[in-house]
Amino acid sequence: MVFSILSFVSGIILVQQFSVLPEIHWLMLLWVVSGLALFFRLWRLMFFTIGLLWACYFASFRMADRLADHLEGEHLHIQGQVVGLPQYDDRRVRFDFLVTQSDYQLRGKLRLSWYSTEQIIKAGQHWQLTVKLKKPHGRLNPGGFDYERWLFTQNIVATGYVRNNPPAALLATATPWQSFSALRQTIADQISLMLAGRSSVGLVKALTLGDKHEINEKQWDVFRKTGSIHLLAISGLHIGLIAGLSYFLMLKIALMFSVLSPQKVAAISAVLVALFYSALAGFSLPTQRALIMLIVAMMAITLQRNISIRNTLAIAMCAVLIVDPLAVLSAGFWLSFLAVSLIAYSTAGRLAKPGYWLAVTKIHCVTAIGLSPLLLFYFQQVSVIAPLANFIAVPVISLLVVPLCFLAVVLLFISGSLAQPVFLLIDQILQLLWTVLAVMADFPLAAITTASKPFYVVPLAVIGLFILIAPRGIPARWLGCVMLLPLFFVKQDKLDDGDARLTLLDVGQGLSAVIETTNHGLIFDTGARYSEHNNMGRSVVIPYLKHRGIEGIDVLLISHGDNDHIGGAESILEQAKVDSIITSVPALLEKYQPIACQRGQRWVWDGIVFEILSPFQNSFNDENNNSCVLKVSAKHKSFLLTGDIEKQAEYWLLENQADKLASDVLLAPHHGSKTSSSQAFLQQVNPAMILIPAGYRNRFSFPHQPVLDRYKKLNMAWMNTADKGAITVELKNKQFTVETMREDNGHYWNLK
Repeated sequence: MVFSILSFVSGIILVQQFSVLPEIHWLMLLWVVSGLALFFRLWRLMFFTIGLLWACYFASFRMADRLADHLEGEHLHIQGQVVGLPQYDDRRVRFDFLVTQSDYQLRGKLRLSWYSTEQIIKAGQHWQLTVKLKKPHGRLNPGGFDYERWLFTQNIVATGYVRNNPPAALLATATPWQSFSALRQTIADQISLMLAGRSSVGLVKALTLGDKHEINEKQWDVFRKTGSIHLLAISGLHIGLIAGLSYFLMLKIALMFSVLSPQKVAAISAVLVALFYSALAGFSLPTQRALIMLIVAMMAITLQRNISIRNTLAIAMCAVLIVDPLAVLSAGFWLSFLAVSLIAYSTAGRLAKPGYWLAVTKIHCVTAIGLSPLLLFYFQQVSVIAPLANFIAVPVISLLVVPLCFLAVVLLFISGSLAQPVFLLIDQILQLLWTVLAVMADFPLAAITTASKPFYVVPLAVIGLFILIAPRGIPARWLGCVMLLPLFFVKQDKLDDGDARLTLLDVGQGLSAVIETTNHGLIFDTGARYSEHNNMGRSVVIPYLKHRGIEGIDVLLISHGDNDHIGGAESILEQAKVDSIITSVPALLEKYQPIACQRGQRWVWDGIVFEILSPFQNSFNDENNNSCVLKVSAKHKSFLLTGDIEKQAEYWLLENQADKLASDVLLAPHHGSKTSSSQAFLQQVNPAMILIPAGYRNRFSFPHQPVLDRYKKLNMAWMNTADKGAITVELKNKQFTVETMREDNGHYWNLK
């Protein structure tokens, strides 16, 4: 059974590697193969083809639900319900909205933003709204978070924002007894009220409701470095603990009152409690896995059957993927199943039983080491001190905080005055734990960061780990260490002297580019800052640096002070080693002692010449035209990065720097605005390729059509990050090569 289920899973995984879904004739061929496999009793082949077919059909139906082309950008009148907990920041509220009535073909959920509103949005509310939508679209970058994949797995068929004209109308509000969304909202509001002003409020919501949006950047960093970030999710450990407590408590009560079949009563109560706790967490993937495993285990107790942990895991994995085959796209799916497998494998079937503390220490070490391949693959970082940190944090969270959180939620239904002291006690415990973990996170080499790994090293490393932790007496266990080596010694793509790589990152409506030579790196602008928790430096630039294995940056160059160019700077300066800062707005980064950007600054790295062409002592009255203009020259090819200069600065460059403007690759001035890219400037630069940093369906309508017409008239090829994702250009010898994330590395769910 186990191998048949693994064959089914393999078929599902294969489909997720496709750039396009198979056409109907390929699906018909798969049906024939499946029928032949059934006839000849080739069970594993049959399950493999069934996995392929199920994943293809599920993905096809999900893709068909996406917003139709003709509805993009239109004002649509809809009715529906707020589902999930809304997220507030300083300028908007974002929420998921399930459409219940409309004149359009809209199935699935919408992810909406409501800007500058005084309305209080709550889960469970029914609204009549006017919205402007677009297809699911996200930034696509090397090493970055694939937002489109996340939207696809969440069945979010469109994103957009609420229009205030005509005014929205609140139709009804569900009570906590009518909707689980409303119940979660009520609990979240009570937690916010009782822990107002305390830094642990986000952690308590994460452990109670699975809502992690209020955990701040510093907290994420500490839990990540200490390898205890898994404790912030309502995981199998938490579900199992609450269900176990319920089981043994109900078993004692049933025995006390001589109830018939006390084990059945206890098993049913454990499942119901686990179901309630999973619902509070919004039925996330780890809770689904834990809930299914618990149901299988309780059925075994009820039916008095003995089911191995291996079969239980296989059944749980199969059940999760039958319900949602897209679960394989989640890192949490693999981390949760691998963690349970490692614990079971390292503890089951051993003749000598270790003492309690030795067993606990072994489990923490095994899981910390065992999960490292997946952590390095997905996040390019693994914690060295995770066994020690988890030795402290796991008992505190699992044995104290989680039961107290569950107790506090139960007490909320009786009296808020009873629940508040429990929440305050939880806060004190978390504050003490935070103090310890923060100290650990500051240890030298608390975490290891490496460049992205090829896919093949992960299964190789996992097999090596299972060999390494095999029982004593298994020969050649040292081979497990050998199979782990590719995790740390995969050859990196290194540039030769005289070569350069420009990566124009996809930061939406904004600009950020990274230039690499053999031994040096420069960041040109950092994208925008949208809120305290969301900026492009943190979510795009830093992941790209980790992906490339870049540990330090020689120069951070900020062209000018607009938010879409400087917004991510502070996150980069806090998380990456930066040797120097050059900017045309030194006053905005005064505490970092920047160097003013001026014409004539010049340096050479590995045979590549970097030169600032503009501005000249703040020659212009507006910030855009005072943008730093950078020329990057190899022996035969060159880049020109222009920031947000407009025609006035272009004419100045034509008069004062005309002999230095010719370049093979041009970053379009001011995102392709009609106030820039004058014909005379383009003719002087004469680029073979123009790269446009612009957001998908941005509110400025960049790039403007007259500019694109001008490019076409001059026979200049162009690419837009909104269409292509991140664009990488490599200068090698006399050639330059171009690679785009969306076309060269995209999957079937990515908008083409």
